[in-house]
Amino acid sequence: MPFDPHSHAPGAPSTRSRRRRVLSLTSRRETTRVARILRAELVGGVLLIIAAAIGFAAANSPLSPAYEALREFKIGPEALHLDLSLGTWAADGLLAIFFFLTGLELKREFVSGELSRFRTAIVPVAAAFGGAIVPALLFVAFTAGSPEMHGWAIPTATDIAFAVTVLGLIAPGVPPALRMFLLTLAVVDDLIAISVIAVFYSSGIDFLMLGLAAIPFAAFALLAHRFPARFASSGWAPWLILLPLGIVVWALVHASGIHATIAGVALAFAIPVEGRGGTALAETFEHRFRPLSSGFAVPVFAFFAAGVAVSGTNGFPFSPVALGIIVGLVVGKPLGIALTTWALTRWTRAELDAAIRWRELIGVAALAGIGFTVSLLVTELSFDHPETADLARLAVMAASLLAPVVAAGFLVRPGRRKNPRDSAATLPESTRRPPRFHLTRRTVLLFSPLPGEGKPRQSDMRL
Repeated sequence: MPFDPHSHAPGAPSTRSRRRRVLSLTSRRETTRVARILRAELVGGVLLIIAAAIGFAAANSPLSPAYEALREFKIGPEALHLDLSLGTWAADGLLAIFFFLTGLELKREFVSGELSRFRTAIVPVAAAFGGAIVPALLFVAFTAGSPEMHGWAIPTATDIAFAVTVLGLIAPGVPPALRMFLLTLAVVDDLIAISVIAVFYSSGIDFLMLGLAAIPFAAFALLAHRFPARFASSGWAPWLILLPLGIVVWALVHASGIHATIAGVALAFAIPVEGRGGTALAETFEHRFRPLSSGFAVPVFAFFAAGVAVSGTNGFPFSPVALGIIVGLVVGKPLGIALTTWALTRWTRAELDAAIRWRELIGVAALAGIGFTVSLLVTELSFDHPETADLARLAVMAASLLAPVVAAGFLVRPGRRKNPRDSAATLPESTRRPPRFHLTRRTVLLFSPLPGEGKPRQSDMRL
């Protein structure tokens, strides 16, 4: 083979640094799994919206006294400090189921999913951090120097069920890679929210209770790793064996001062992704318990959390708290995600997949501003004053309605209105009306060339 002196010259393909393509699909199995999760989240998102709408309507109707009485009704053993209102049970108890499913998804992503490989994890991880830092800074800018600054984490979360539902409604044709990006981004976003709740919104930790919680937790983890096939195949074993242990762990974590939803994440991390004999216990539990989370736990929480009386929110939407939340979610989220992604593609060897346009990426980033479930939970933990809490909840709901409008501006591409006289020319050839003359098997010239066109092209002929 002759030597080419220009093959290794500066600028030749062999000397250029190879660029990594990001936000692209990796495997058919991963794509199928993500599509199944997105379908489940779509159903859950619809139920979430309905439940929140009913709660908001009840709080602003003549049924308001009955609704408040239901939300404040206390139930539970007082000796165990579990005599909680129904609203608190929904936030601390039912959302533990939601965070258990989130923990399962997190562990699967870190072990065998998009987050297990650096080249596919770097962009959504960095984008999630950018989408959390910028909204937090904007909230602090609006509330600096006031006690309300404690709610800086409210606009940092993304509600994946709500976001996926809106994406399916306004832009069902976006590239599948962008859907996977939104899901992975939201998973990392949940991890950030979990860490923030555990570190910044836990008070007076009782290490004795926390140490006691380690005993049933160890039993839970040991059984899950020792008998994964039994728990995966049996319909009753998880409910009769693992569930009681999980409830004890939850109660002790709640008594320790750490927010009880963290117990759901810890229990999920104790479930093996691939157990003995290749049993995919985490995937089995995720498939089995997701309807309980999406169909019951999260909608019930939304029903109680969205019950804000508009008459009691003086200063909305121009109070610093409301502006910090709305601007943080609607502007800060897409700004942080898009700028971080642009910086990675600008200053590293990463590049977007050819099927993804920046306009669509910004639209999906705007959907991350829907911070309903976790944002409402952080609101409950941030403010003790009822009026401030109601103001923040109303701001979260307003931002979750404005974010889809912003996203639609980038994702929805209205079709150009066509002239009816030109519609026949734009139809596929197989659907056009055939010419009203008989064609022989010989080549027939249908249209004669105009002066100056020369000989007819092959495309001007029909057999």
